[in-house]
Amino acid sequence: PAGAIPKDGPSAGTAIATALASLFTGRLPTPGVAMTGEITLKGRVLPVGGIKEKVLGAHRAGLRAVLLPAGNARDIETIPEEVREAIAIHLCSTMDDVLERSLMPAGSGAD
Repeated sequence: PAGAIPKDGPSAGTAIATALASLFTGRLPTPGVAMTGEITLKGRVLPVGGIKEKVLGAHRAGLRAVLLPAGNARDIETIPEEVREAIAIHLCSTMDDVLERSLMPAGSGAD
């Protein structure tokens, strides 16, 4: 919006919030999961750019799942079919969605 404060790197919002949630709750991050997305103060996950490149990078790194903003659903079509078949792509609308898929259940080794 006009008058908004310029920011760099908003697509790391979900990853940073997940790291903080892991620290505060003691729940370990789920291995092999990448994520991207800007978050609002109310926990909504907003679309970001570079989805194809980010998913290709996650695939090259051997990750098994990627969490994307639901608002980026159209971008999935730009990802090569063989990559889409090899990596689980989950669309998230809120940080609750992200945390459900990105943190292991309580008591699964973090305690």
